[in-house]
Amino acid sequence: MVSPASVAVRNDTVDLVSNLPRVTSTPYTGTPNECIRVVPLTKTPAEIAVADKALAASPAQLTYRNGPMLSSVQVFTIFWGAAWASDPLRQLVAKLDAFFSYVLTSSLMDQLSEYDVNGYAVGHGSLAGTVTVTTADPPGTVDDSAIQTFLQAQIAAKTIPAPGPSTLYFLYLPPGVVVTLGTSQSCQTFCGYHDQINSQIFYGVMPYPGCAGCLGSLADFDALTSTSSHELCEAITDPIPGQGWYDDANGEIGDICAWRTKKLGAYQVQLEWSNKNGSCL
Repeated sequence: MVSPASVAVRNDTVDLVSNLPRVTSTPYTGTPNECIRVVPLTKTPAEIAVADKALAASPAQLTYRNGPMLSSVQVFTIFWGAAWASDPLRQLVAKLDAFFSYVLTSSLMDQLSEYDVNGYAVGHGSLAGTVTVTTADPPGTVDDSAIQTFLQAQIAAKTIPAPGPSTLYFLYLPPGVVVTLGTSQSCQTFCGYHDQINSQIFYGVMPYPGCAGCLGSLADFDALTSTSSHELCEAITDPIPGQGWYDDANGEIGDICAWRTKKLGAYQVQLEWSNKNGSCL
């Protein structure tokens, strides 16, 4: 376990795991509950243009459903598997932790303040810590149910801190590991997701983006920061999917703007829906 003050930050730019094989992708076929908590596969520019035209004609409107939010979110990153302890993935660990250290005190958090409600004010957060778990590698295919068991075991073993009301665990899987949500699987139907356990443990799961559908035109690291920002903002505003800020027709704050990205400092992040402006910002 590493405290935020001791997280290593590297500025070296390397082509991380650029020669990994890519797999083909198919449209998302998950259940409605899954659809509101996942990063969908990339859209073509033509598909995005059609979606933007539909949004302009009938803007989305997130409404608050009286559930909890994560005020001043405390992110704890977990890198599961021995592969993360060696280069080139070890360098990626440092880069992702540096990303969270930056984005959690950035204008992206300020933007979310329009969704403040009584009892929950979105402020700047922090990287609470990070750990690489090398005691056992994840299986080649791991279901969300097994991920929930893994997280609870790490909490019980005190490998990761006990959850607080604004704790958000971000779990990263190494290349080659397939994550399943029931009959749906990563890189075939989704690129990441967030969820909760007993309304007390909030987490995001980020499979390695080993397919064109989870990369688009982005490099591996940029795809990971984009999908991570998507799930970060959704977990803050809707940590129990469908019980925070949600739109019945369009989903969560990140779903509405999926795969529309911008540069924030040195990082690629996804645009997020603004009720106030009626657009993706």
